[in-house]
Amino acid sequence: MEPFKVHILGCGSALPTLKHYASSQVVEVRGKLFMIDCGEGTQMQLRRSHIRFTKINHIFISHLHGDHCLGLTGMLSSFGMLGRTAPIHIYSTAELEPVLRLSIKTFCSGFDYEIRFHPIDTTKNIIIYEDRSLTVTTIPLNHRMPCCGFLFQEKPTLPHIRRDIFDMYAIPVSQIENIKNGSDWTTEDGEVIPNSRLTSPADPARSYAYCSDTRYNPELHKLITGVSTLYHESTYANDNLPMAVKYKHSTAEEAARTALAAGAGQLVLGHYSSRYENESVLLNEARAIFKNTILSNEMAVIDV
Repeated sequence: MEPFKVHILGCGSALPTLKHYASSQVVEVRGKLFMIDCGEGTQMQLRRSHIRFTKINHIFISHLHGDHCLGLTGMLSSFGMLGRTAPIHIYSTAELEPVLRLSIKTFCSGFDYEIRFHPIDTTKNIIIYEDRSLTVTTIPLNHRMPCCGFLFQEKPTLPHIRRDIFDMYAIPVSQIENIKNGSDWTTEDGEVIPNSRLTSPADPARSYAYCSDTRYNPELHKLITGVSTLYHESTYANDNLPMAVKYKHSTAEEAARTALAAGAGQLVLGHYSSRYENESVLLNEARAIFKNTILSNEMAVIDV
């Protein structure tokens, strides 16, 4: 199968710590790299992870709290100094564009590449990016300001050709596409070889949901049903539930409830409060409800 991975660059929450960087991830799908959020220090984390700056062409910003976007100006400046010429696409609420353009004009003007903004409505569940193999859809969330998550979904692929059967009946290579699209094969003797013998099932389409800062929403699972991997913020454990309610965040238990209701393949926790020196309390709380839960950590690479 083609790679579908998530590179964790930062998984802490707003207050800086010596352990975690601010939120940022890179989603790798079939050789393409997509960045989600860009907190402070993101470009340093890109260096550490050996991810090539030039391969990132699309950046998705969940909301305009600083721990999710204050790394943008510096990173875009580095892109310019590295001689970038390819456009960069930024998907965010419309309020980001004038602020970022002023910041760039003030500190690092003169880029040889174009920044293309794509304003998004965080209240809608719609496709905002699509190519031949992938769609990216917004996931409305409930935070203290307009905020959304992102669902990365592979498009279904065609079945695999069974080379042994092809060779047995000396089927021309020119027929591969026809057979992948469902055709049978008829031999010179008139024998019909059914498509089910000529192919094996396609790889199942995979999906990744990034649910950034949000208060627990018992209806959220309906937008990510069957997701392969769910990243869901778990800023607090239940010992700080009043804080989660006040600041519109989620607990690890609530993240696990969402994963269970969605029928997710695995749950990845992140966006930890700085008050937790050991995130095992979050992991144990979530695993009590959803067993296949893991903690995100800087430099981790997660297979979707």
